[in-house]
Amino acid sequence: MFLLTTILAVRRGKYTALAGDGQVTLGDIAMKHKAKKIRTLYNDKVMAGFAGGVADALTLFEKFEGQLDQYRGNLRKAAVELGKEWRTDKFLRRLEAQLVIADASNLLVLSGDGDIVEPDDDVVAIGSGGPFAQAAAGALLKYTSMSAEEIARAAMLIAARMCIYTNDEITMHIVSSEDDVQPDSDKGELPLPDSGKISDNSNDDDDDDDDDEASDEKDEIDGEH
Repeated sequence: MFLLTTILAVRRGKYTALAGDGQVTLGDIAMKHKAKKIRTLYNDKVMAGFAGGVADALTLFEKFEGQLDQYRGNLRKAAVELGKEWRTDKFLRRLEAQLVIADASNLLVLSGDGDIVEPDDDVVAIGSGGPFAQAAAGALLKYTSMSAEEIARAAMLIAARMCIYTNDEITMHIVSSEDDVQPDSDKGELPLPDSGKISDNSNDDDDDDDDDEASDEKDEIDGEH
């Protein structure tokens, strides 16, 4: 099964980005340039992208969304149940596609062979341009402080230059976790006090010294009288 596209998911901190290109290739012809290969599910808390036949992918999206509703948004449980059904159902097992599914804390790849793979790192890609996108995203994730969205977009552009079945018409969705806090590593600045300024207490100390000296002088004058 040769999947003519690129789908990439990247997680950094509380943000997960899922990106896909827009090219649809039939034979030697690029028939469409702005196809939407990713979508959001379960009140926009879960994202899914596909590589393979559109009709097959839409069938799998529908099945997966039903599993998400049944298990109240538990992505891992829904993925396992979809994998079982995809593998054992005599109709579904003929569908030729791969899925990347993600939420704020999980990245998974599903295939019709019954495989459910969770990557070791916070990046995963499928499709003909997947190796290029995953390699680029992995390097950017490790050696830069770019956000998940920036990494996904840059890696997809690199894949588009390498893979003839991938273009630079990128569609992207992002989900975030409200519980996790992402450090602002891009700024490289220390947090300021609430006032927004760093207070300088040296002037206050000088003023206190001046007041003490003035008080001592006044006492001496009073003593002379």
